[in-house]
Amino acid sequence: MNKVLFIGAGPGDPKLVTVKAREILESANVVLYTGSLVPREVLSWAPEGCLIESSEDMSYQEIFDFIEKHIEKSDVVRVHTGDPSIYSTIAKQIKFLNEKNIPYEVVPGVTAAFGAAASLGVEYTIPGVSQTLILSRIEGKTPNPESLENILACKHSSKVFYLSVSLLDDLYNTAKKFGYSDDTPCWVVEKATWPEQRVIKGTLSNIHEMVREAGIKRTALILFGDYLYQEEKEESHLYNVPSGK
Repeated sequence: MNKVLFIGAGPGDPKLVTVKAREILESANVVLYTGSLVPREVLSWAPEGCLIESSEDMSYQEIFDFIEKHIEKSDVVRVHTGDPSIYSTIAKQIKFLNEKNIPYEVVPGVTAAFGAAASLGVEYTIPGVSQTLILSRIEGKTPNPESLENILACKHSSKVFYLSVSLLDDLYNTAKKFGYSDDTPCWVVEKATWPEQRVIKGTLSNIHEMVREAGIKRTALILFGDYLYQEEKEESHLYNVPSGK
């Protein structure tokens, strides 16, 4: 029976796509991708004659109709940016597939937070500084059941905010209420791992103005917290072995 294959296209660099995802694309007959942030090179792996369409302007119902139309004759490859488990809306799509008894498979990809960390040489878990990673978004038009106050209350955590670069003022105002200093590191990474990636390294007090001057308005991550100093406050037990043993 044919199935829907959700694959993660990664954050931008096509070389970060998994071997399995590439093999699926290379044998695809029908591809539905999420929009302009899926690299064109990734789509070019599909064979000649493959139907390739964007869902950027589709409603959920139109996506469901597309799947039902093509699943009778072929697998449908559903290409999402980053990793399908993070900010991808696959939960609603999978619910539909389950209701229709349509099989599916999810192939993971590299999410932007990990692509950015790799390109910057940043570790999120620094001994004595942070052993907790929070991936979230600042509430704007889209509600967030977890308040920014609760997220920032976890002061000894490494925070990465998606889809929030237009809300840096909210981050500043709330962080100040929780006692974060003006010089707390705050970096913005635009289009992580793409050739045109830009990195703005600032602090809580100046990052908003730096981002405004750079003209960054979307497709960017906010990295926030003392973990960006990348200095251990205690030694890791992993390699702390007495000499001679």
